[in-house]
Amino acid sequence: MLAFLAAPFVASLILTGIHAYLGVHVVERGVIFVDLSLAQIAAFGATIAILMPISGGDPHAPIVYWISLAFTFLGAFVFSTIRSKRARIPQEAIIGICYAVASAAAILAMSKATSESEHLKDMLVGNILAVSWPEVGKTALLYSAIGAFHFIFRKKFLAISMDHKKAEGSGLNVKFWDFLFYASFGFVVTSSVAIAGVLLVFCYLIVPSVAAMLYADSIGKRLAIGWSMGTLVSALGVYLSLKLDLPTGATIVCTFGLVLILMASVRPLIQRQAVL
Repeated sequence: MLAFLAAPFVASLILTGIHAYLGVHVVERGVIFVDLSLAQIAAFGATIAILMPISGGDPHAPIVYWISLAFTFLGAFVFSTIRSKRARIPQEAIIGICYAVASAAAILAMSKATSESEHLKDMLVGNILAVSWPEVGKTALLYSAIGAFHFIFRKKFLAISMDHKKAEGSGLNVKFWDFLFYASFGFVVTSSVAIAGVLLVFCYLIVPSVAAMLYADSIGKRLAIGWSMGTLVSALGVYLSLKLDLPTGATIVCTFGLVLILMASVRPLIQRQAVL
């Protein structure tokens, strides 16, 4: 059983590593649903690709990935251009609309291809147990490259995420760096959705970051807490799904929710002890 769980568990650790970091940026920017929206746009792109004759109906065909990535880049471009202090419509509203339309469009597309209905389910909750070691290796290389890119330019990305107006006032080309952020984010989301599905990708991004904010203010401490939580929840979720014969993606999502509730409940007790 351990050999069977090894690849899914390592994949979940890789997802935790990159998404917990990106989650810090997303929460600070106040665009909580950007991951969900980009993930759904990527899923819609994959749906369109699967319905095209060139893919042969194979969700793992290379053309499916590239078309999905192209859709994600389009979403990244839109999200990077609508953020402005003079904007009449909040960025989060546009992000929510994009999510709803992409979700509905994917359902409409799949309604014309009943034989591919299982793919729609996989896009939502994923099938991380089916991940192979070659997929894990490719994902690790891609996320390492994106992580290195963000580390090199971390000051610019953090400046925009922590204080958008101040970054604009300093002369930084905010729209350009916003596009680079969302484009690199798009690479991550496109690969993650193919492995884990929309809902699980959203949880890996948001829940560890929100949980970390309950206990820490500095970026370093929040990352440490987020990575620790993601690792624990991944191990527990994969184990429970196998033990209870439940869908792995949905089990990990629910485990994230339960652990977050537990962490929020324990926080007042820890604060009280600290005062004493």
